[in-house]
Amino acid sequence: MKDQELSKIKTFQTKIFDWWNTNKREFPWRETTDPYFVLLSEVMLQQTQATRSIEKFKQFVESFPTIDSLAEAQKSEVLKQWSGLGYNRRALWLQEAAKQIIELGDFPKFPEALQALKGIGPYTGRAILIFAFNYDLSTVDTNIRRILIAEGFASETNTEKELYDIAFKIQPKGRSRDWYSALMDYGATVLTAAKTGIKPVTSQSKYKNSKRFFRGKIVKLLTIREKATKNRISKECKIPIVEIDTILEKLVSDGLIKKERKSYSLP
Repeated sequence: MKDQELSKIKTFQTKIFDWWNTNKREFPWRETTDPYFVLLSEVMLQQTQATRSIEKFKQFVESFPTIDSLAEAQKSEVLKQWSGLGYNRRALWLQEAAKQIIELGDFPKFPEALQALKGIGPYTGRAILIFAFNYDLSTVDTNIRRILIAEGFASETNTEKELYDIAFKIQPKGRSRDWYSALMDYGATVLTAAKTGIKPVTSQSKYKNSKRFFRGKIVKLLTIREKATKNRISKECKIPIVEIDTILEKLVSDGLIKKERKSYSLP
């Protein structure tokens, strides 16, 4: 590595840590290195803003304080505790991952082993190892990609592998836990998408009145009501009658609800 490049990296590291020392955000999952709690937080944060996840994280930990308690819980109870976070399949995938870890006999310590678990992708698997064990691994999400581009280390045309390599090259070794926490905070409050104009690789489709929107409303309704008929669900969730059958059938096939005669309930 050339001296000029090394100097640029050191200057960037110093800037990020200096900023973070006075601007770091406090989250309950940053107060622990328990891999189960880190796993839980990372799955929650996959599709949910950090500030929205705080209370849900606390409630979930209170209900399922150990990985064994989550693995052994009723699906309906897991879904009830997850309700409000969206993408309810994540709750069942999380429980399935907990069961897989128990079967392994120990928490996985390598990215490939974590990615073999249900619902765990490349970013999440590496993030878990970084925040639980402080491993010198790189990981790149939308925020980190945006920072790398805005700071001149990467471009919008870089592949995922190239971004991971760049992130590894510029991270301070031995401080990955602090470094990625700092980058998350910096990207969320300073180098935001609105300020930089850097668009993510993929964008979410319209949520309101989408099938995903109605799926969430159905699951939430069934966390309150023990059972509900198709007509009751359609009326209370304001789902067009022409769409209700398709949505209910998919929820049943995904294991998020079950059908008993003419009524639906949580599994």
